[in-house]
Amino acid sequence: MTDISQILNTLNASPSVELLRLRNREMIIEFLVNTFNQKAVISSENIHIQLADFLGYKQIENDEDSEINPYDTYEDKAKKYILHWTNKGFLTNYPDEQGEVFYELSAHSSKVIDWLASLKKEEFVGTESKFNNILNQLKELVEFTNEDTEKRIQLLEEKKLEIEQQIQRIKVGEDVKVFEEFEIVPRFNQLNQSAKELLSDFKEVEDNFKEITKGIYQKHSDVSLTKSDILAFTFDALDELKDSQQGKSFYAFWSFILNPDLQNKWEILTKELYHTLEEKAIPVKDSFLKGMKNHLYNSGRKVYKANDKMAEKLSRIIRENESSKSEATKKIIQEIKKQFIEINKTKKIPEISFELETVVEINIPFERKLTTEQSETVTYTNKPIIADDDITSSEHLGKLFSQTNIDKALLRKRIKEILQEKSQTTLLEVIENYGGLEKGLPELFGYIGIVKEFKHSIRPEKTQNIVFDVENKKQIKIPEIILTK
Repeated sequence: MTDISQILNTLNASPSVELLRLRNREMIIEFLVNTFNQKAVISSENIHIQLADFLGYKQIENDEDSEINPYDTYEDKAKKYILHWTNKGFLTNYPDEQGEVFYELSAHSSKVIDWLASLKKEEFVGTESKFNNILNQLKELVEFTNEDTEKRIQLLEEKKLEIEQQIQRIKVGEDVKVFEEFEIVPRFNQLNQSAKELLSDFKEVEDNFKEITKGIYQKHSDVSLTKSDILAFTFDALDELKDSQQGKSFYAFWSFILNPDLQNKWEILTKELYHTLEEKAIPVKDSFLKGMKNHLYNSGRKVYKANDKMAEKLSRIIRENESSKSEATKKIIQEIKKQFIEINKTKKIPEISFELETVVEINIPFERKLTTEQSETVTYTNKPIIADDDITSSEHLGKLFSQTNIDKALLRKRIKEILQEKSQTTLLEVIENYGGLEKGLPELFGYIGIVKEFKHSIRPEKTQNIVFDVENKKQIKIPEIILTK
């Protein structure tokens, strides 16, 4: 039974419906079809150039829905349109490995275009191919939903008998059933349409991963939530996605399409089909099917990239420590102090107050007090005494600035070698793996100096003892430094 509430919700909330409601829908759909008909993705630069030329050709001057006015150049109008369409969900964008932004049709826009294309009245004979397709699907559904082994054997025997009869008819020279043009064309069109719908399904799964990632960012910004809360949300969302029909279908199909035998079979079949169409002089208006495998593969990769981005964000949340929150607090305090300093310069007493729900003691040792009062001017009368001795004669300074050659390139190489074998390691593990510190503290400081060149995190709450003088059994306690790929 049709769920009317779900239909009404789609009617009011779906970007697909919103696209069809717009007054300039014809212009938008025409541009999207022309632009993405042959290319699945297009660079940011090219789509803006093409849209600017298109707007100039159409002489689009004003559009209140997208805040377009006659005073804008066509280049400015193109930028506004692309931003508006992306925000509305008509387009999606993503950066490649080099950081260049690319655009593609969203799942919503793809469905609108496919639906509009399906409304075109086909020749009546197309009904025959549809019926055969339905019949074959019916047979398959009955066969693979039946758990009765005897019934399954009966169905397979019938299929076997049918195939053997076909073979015998061919052997005795009977006419072989060959599709005529009126039978080929609707089947080909239907095949193309199904392929495009499959691509839309891929985009929907990608959108689902992006929504989960967005949810993780939102949860992470909520200071009241813990890491366990964020993890629980993520795993629940992933389980829901994988358990959905859409998710199960995608993962099953992705494993299927990555099969080398299937890929080879696909190439052979598509080449034979297009060769037959060429021989029979049947015009092919849509060559989507020819590049379908690449389209699906690229879309599938983007799904996994969206998954990887989500996993990367989650990994950072897990690795981060509470010091990041304290750093954020310090920044806020610094901003407050800056504001007070600026107010102090005006020599005016502002109407400022703090409202606290509970009694809180604020204690910031060694920090200047927050006040709007003018500070007293301090005049220094004492002058520093100039040292008589030559600075180079200091024994302690001589030790401090003694020449100790630390090969930082070697230290970098050691860290890289460890990270090639492991996804993460600690500074202590790196040092111990190469027999400890050969040159004492200077070597340790050399390691610490190059840590910033790698992805790392510091855990002040957890310390590690690093031996820098084996002979005298001397060691230094430092916060745990974690290095990651």
